[in-house]
Amino acid sequence: MAGVMNLPPEFDLTGRVAVVTGGGSGIGRDTALLLAERGADVVVAGRRAEPLDEAAAEIRKLGVRALAVPTDVRKPDACKAMIEAAIKEFGRLDILINNAGGAHGHIGIARMDLAKWDRDVQLNLSAALYCSQAAYPHLKKAKGTIVNISSLAGVGGTQGVAAYSAAKAGLQMLTRVMSAEFGPAGIRVNCVAPGMTATEAALRGWEKRGYDAAATAKDAFSLRRYGEMREVSQAIVFFASDAASYITGETLAVGGGAKIGGMISVEDDETLETLLTKA
Repeated sequence: MAGVMNLPPEFDLTGRVAVVTGGGSGIGRDTALLLAERGADVVVAGRRAEPLDEAAAEIRKLGVRALAVPTDVRKPDACKAMIEAAIKEFGRLDILINNAGGAHGHIGIARMDLAKWDRDVQLNLSAALYCSQAAYPHLKKAKGTIVNISSLAGVGGTQGVAAYSAAKAGLQMLTRVMSAEFGPAGIRVNCVAPGMTATEAALRGWEKRGYDAAATAKDAFSLRRYGEMREVSQAIVFFASDAASYITGETLAVGGGAKIGGMISVEDDETLETLLTKA
């Protein structure tokens, strides 16, 4: 592709190579597709081969190259092999999206299954370190970028998933430290923290539990709705593009205004309750 038509040059990713972990489903898959729409060749990595192959096939339909690499990102050697496969196939690496993650419910901290704690910390925090270490020399050569995918659980905490919350909070701090250490090599490192998002897995879970996500979002978020995958992917790809060329070490919450409050000045007889009802 010579360039994506009608796209401002700072958003055009033609000629660049991106690796997306957790790229077979959800936000990872949507991000991989958006990167491809912007012109990048994409490597999708994850544990299950079938969804990766399906994602890679979708990416190729957009006119760019794709590679599916089954990978358990909890294992440092597997992360290294995945990056090596990307370099062997495409010869360079410009963008690393550390998206792989997931939460396992616990019975509260007092009775937490420590094996689940270790698994969540490995998947949501350590994996980003393993992939970033493996990618560093190639990103240094390309003056590339890393985008880590955290969660609002790592900002405010979520009861019942302490390990996930703590790991995602750690990922935000890892982002800051990596940005400081990798910056002199020309590598930018940023983080996106999604809130309630309608991924395929979330929709299945809501339906299975009879959970009214729309009602919860209406009460919890200032935009009064949950997010869509593309709304998160757009933020991720922004950080990956030259439009964010002077941004590093930052965490961007994409959560519809979660728990934003404050005082409202009322200058007439309308009550605060009336104002909020009319809003």
